[in-house]
Amino acid sequence: MEKTTVKPSPPPSQPTLNLPWKTRLLLSIISTATDAACRKNGTVNRRLLNLVDFRAPPSSKSTNGVTSHDVVIDPIRNLWFRAYIPTNHTHSDLPVIVFFHGGGFVFLAPDVVAYDAVCRRFARKLPAVVVSVNYRLAPEHRYPAQHEDCFDVLKFLDDEENWLRSLKVNVDLRRCFLVGDSAGGNLAHHVTQRACEFKFRRVKVIGVVAIQPFFGGEDRTESEIRLEGTPIVSLKRTDWTWKAFLPQGEGFNRDHPIINVSGPNAVDISKIDFPPTMVVVAGFDALHDWQKRYYEWMKKSGKEVYLYEYPTMCHAFYIFPELPESRQLIDQVKEFVRSVSVRNDDVTMLGNNVHMG
Repeated sequence: MEKTTVKPSPPPSQPTLNLPWKTRLLLSIISTATDAACRKNGTVNRRLLNLVDFRAPPSSKSTNGVTSHDVVIDPIRNLWFRAYIPTNHTHSDLPVIVFFHGGGFVFLAPDVVAYDAVCRRFARKLPAVVVSVNYRLAPEHRYPAQHEDCFDVLKFLDDEENWLRSLKVNVDLRRCFLVGDSAGGNLAHHVTQRACEFKFRRVKVIGVVAIQPFFGGEDRTESEIRLEGTPIVSLKRTDWTWKAFLPQGEGFNRDHPIINVSGPNAVDISKIDFPPTMVVVAGFDALHDWQKRYYEWMKKSGKEVYLYEYPTMCHAFYIFPELPESRQLIDQVKEFVRSVSVRNDDVTMLGNNVHMG
């Protein structure tokens, strides 16, 4: 009988960070500039940041099918937003995307070139009217300034005169989605939680998109340790930004529920009518484990939540349009907004029919 030799199967290949060299170079520049601007005394060298912090003006002329304009809500707080209007869809009542940018609560703004481009893509691809919020930054303004500013934008939009004057197109405020990446993902969750308990007249938040949300805690997770040195996020940077973000004094640490949303001091949301939520995580994001904990906690709380994983991507990957995964994520957000909107319309129609009956 002939002897047969069975070769063992090769071990499954591990995902690797899949980025073109130009993207890696840009990420390295961003990380270096961020580190250089963070002073040891807890302040930020914003003059240095201005050298690499390129801004885009609003555009009243249609660019790739989208116009934009800025709306000031409170000049004292420098609270304003940039509205993006898809010019090919102004005949219909569009959903509203209220967008919160990332930056660790310390950096960036709606008019930063990368975020201006992202919001234009959202407006054109979904399509939707996008309201990108400029909130106050730490450490000059510590928590809860950022969350208060973002919630106040919802209250501003809830006033009919305000939104008619500021958005200038037909919108359906009953189809409002809160979307944010990194620190903006944190804001999207907490602002939605507060909105669920507030009686708005017109605004109804029906969906949340948390793209690699910035959560943390006193513990060190496996991904924070294993992925030290990957782009954008590091323990040194996150520790610095959390310290800059939290109020000074006793009673505040990284297990505060605004940071460790699913931790020992977590708010019980099981009885809150929290809307469907899309959570995006990446395999080479040091915050991966905190984001997965958030997803699991939402499920355990009985909420409708969907997890989208990108095993070969890093933090903030979606702001780089040259990546196929960036385009894929935009498409997934589009489908999420569409499906949730359809269900919301069906429920509204059913409620109207019951009321008429």
